[in-house]
Amino acid sequence: MKGLVLAGGTGSRLRPITHTGPKQLIPVANKPVVEYAIEDLRAAGIDEIGVVLGHKGREAIQSLLGDGSDYGVEITYVVQGAPLGLAHAAGCARAFVGDDDFVMYLGDNLLNRDIGRLVERFEAGDGDAAIALQHVDRPRQFGIAAVDDDGTVRRLVEKPDDPPSDLALVGIYVFSPAVFDAIADLEPSWRGELEITDALQWLLDEGRAVDAHVVEGWWKDTGKPGDVLDANRLVLEDIDPADAGRIADGARTRGRVDLRDGAEIEASAVVRGPVSIGEGATVRDGAYVGPYTSIGPGSTVAEAHVENSVLIGAVDVDAEVRIVDSLVGRNASIESADGHRPDGHRLVVGENSELKF
Repeated sequence: MKGLVLAGGTGSRLRPITHTGPKQLIPVANKPVVEYAIEDLRAAGIDEIGVVLGHKGREAIQSLLGDGSDYGVEITYVVQGAPLGLAHAAGCARAFVGDDDFVMYLGDNLLNRDIGRLVERFEAGDGDAAIALQHVDRPRQFGIAAVDDDGTVRRLVEKPDDPPSDLALVGIYVFSPAVFDAIADLEPSWRGELEITDALQWLLDEGRAVDAHVVEGWWKDTGKPGDVLDANRLVLEDIDPADAGRIADGARTRGRVDLRDGAEIEASAVVRGPVSIGEGATVRDGAYVGPYTSIGPGSTVAEAHVENSVLIGAVDVDAEVRIVDSLVGRNASIESADGHRPDGHRLVVGENSELKF
């Protein structure tokens, strides 16, 4: 069996962060999201992996993953080009997959359980597809499956007005090569894309079996800033912290503090875990880094209070400010405005306005 990681897409819901890099490289607990997908496939015994790339961020993803040897896998790159849907992305990998079964894994998804059970169920059965599902609160926002008690899928629909269940597709699928016949027969949806739910429904209509597996634990699609922060919190709750940096005498730390090579917590700083502090990052005297925060490599936090946030990398915070629930892009600088403020208020005020100072 092979693996297929989809790493295209524009990441429009994560702008402006994704104006300068692909969403799959946004770190969660100081690890790029796409690495979790690669590691999950490897844990399921899959070591031949195709990575489907779009136009944007192609070089950055290839630079990170290389040939896969650092992850114990062999990576082949497939160029999709324009993002024309998940089924289109799978179809672009036809030559890579060949006659093998394969797992398709969306590269911006995170699970806290590996996919081994889903793969085992597929291999033990005689179906042409298996899908991972999870109960959700807002099924109209997802691809939804209607499933019999024995786990057999009866129907799938993308973002339905009248959902047949609350079981959402979480972005991890197992297919036989029969799915390529389905993809070849598809027409674009109202979104102008080839939908993977339509390919699955084609298989069902042709009498092919599609198995369902409801995943345990949590699942996160990191497509929006709030999702990235939620995923960061969930991963940090279970992190096995490194102890490779330096904590100065007088620094106060509590809880799980993941301290990477060259990272430093200075003498009067306060760090309350779970927290991840990346390579070469520094928490200066007087700073507070609170729970569920990741400080990216090469970053510096001075004076500030930072909590439930992700500083992606090489971020410089040097101001007496309270930063909470924030996603801060690479090489950003947050400084004090003292000495830069005007002496008075500069205003453009419309008619019938009421201002209080």
